[in-house]
Formats: sequence, C-alpha cells, structure tokens
Amino acid sequence: MNDGPFKENAGAQESRLTPPGESDKVLTRRPDALAGNAPAGGARIQVRGLVKTFVSNGNRVEVLTGVDLDILRGETLAVVGASGVGKSTLLHILGTLERPTAGQVWWEGQEVFALDDRALAAFRNRKLGFVFQFHHLLPEFNALENVMMPPLIAGHPRQAARELAEDILVRVGLKDRLTHLVSTLSGGEQQRVAVARALVLGPEVLLADEPTGNLDPKSGARVQELILELNQERRLTSVIVTHNLELAQTLNRQITLKDGKAMVLRGE
Repeated sequence: MNDGPFKENAGAQESRLTPPGESDKVLTRRPDALAGNAPAGGARIQVRGLVKTFVSNGNRVEVLTGVDLDILRGETLAVVGASGVGKSTLLHILGTLERPTAGQVWWEGQEVFALDDRALAAFRNRKLGFVFQFHHLLPEFNALENVMMPPLIAGHPRQAARELAEDILVRVGLKDRLTHLVSTLSGGEQQRVAVARALVLGPEVLLADEPTGNLDPKSGARVQELILELNQERRLTSVIVTHNLELAQTLNRQITLKDGKAMVLRGE
C-alpha cells in the first residue's frame, strides 16, 4: 500500500520524536512494558503510555499524553469525541502510519515500533486495512483496477490480483460497476470500493476514520452495515473513529479521549 495520501502536511504540522529521557511528561508504565516484554493478557493490540507531540511554529502541542488501551481479537471498538482531541492521531499510530513520540504499541506480543521503516511497511501491508472519510481512490482507474493495486504491490500475479479484486467487489455489491471509472460512481459506491480495497488482501485488522462521515444518511447506513457484516464474516478486529453515534452504538465498545488519555464510555 502506498502511504502517500495519508501522510500529514509537513508544512502545517511537524512531528518530532523525543529521545528517551527528554520528554516533559513522566510516563506511568507497567513493569512488564518497562522490562521490554509484551504486557500480559490476550489482546491483539496493547498500547502503553502512548504520547504524541507536535511542534508547529515553535509551539509544542501534546495531543496524546499517556494512552493505555487493550484491543481484543475480534472486537469492534468505536473511538468518539470532539474534533481535535486526537482520535485520528491515535488511529494513525495504531496503524503504524505515524510513530509515537513515546510509549509502546504491541501487536500480539511484537513491539511494532522497534521495527525499521521497511519492516514496518511490510507489517502494515500484511496485517492492516484502512478506510478513510475521503476514499483516496485513483480517479483515472476503474473500480477493479483500484482494488487490484494492493495485491499487485504485494507481488501477486496480475490474474490472481484480478480474481481477488473481483471477489471482494462482488461481495460489497459492485458486481455491475467493476469497469466503471471511480469518478463516475456515487459517493456510497466509491466508499464501498475503498472498503473492498482495504480488505482485498485479507487483513486481520480494519482501521476506519469517519467511514460514513462524507456520505448521505442512506449511503452511510449501507456502508455501516457492510463494515459490520464483513467484520463478522472475516473475523476482523475493527477500530472505527466516528462522530456517528448510531454507528458507535452498534460496536462492542466505545472509548473517547480526554486530556490526551483514553476513557471507556461503554463496554469493559
């Protein structure tokens, strides 16, 4: 997967990694995390003491100030809250699109940010599927070609990539739109192409940032239903950032961010 559409505008915000010992905040870490071992428990994703700081025009802004979070295998987790509290930043770090300033993220016992950039990209392409509010499809290509991109980049033969793409596009209800340019599709159809592209390689985890936020209520409800169905069918773990409270209520658990830390709103 090409991360290009998802990178932050460096001119607007500049991310900085703080070397150990230089953080302004004293982190509370569990002993197992301090020892360099994965935290105990059976969660798929475990986050400990996560900090993210941005520096813009000489001003230091702490968006995440010590997030601790366990995400269980097969669960659906909603991240809700006001704009600007760090929901998308948390999702990008969970998806390894951004590195944290401090703290650790463990995936099934592996500390992912101990990997170098090349290994991290390979991990991301193998394990994760992303859906964003703006679909980031390539308008000069048709639906089938857009969904073929991830398997082609992963090295699949063209025919195999085509078969994978056709299968998932049929599943999301776009059998009759395979060869239509995505620029000619409706907003709801474009987002279903984006869902298909996210899932074409069979990832274990789906990360979605406002997947219904740019759609009319009818199209949004259809995409919402589709994501929940696919989560069950494919035994995904799904983390969804949303302002859509109806969507959030259908998920297993809800959290929000307050003062840069995670707070559970519903579910254990």
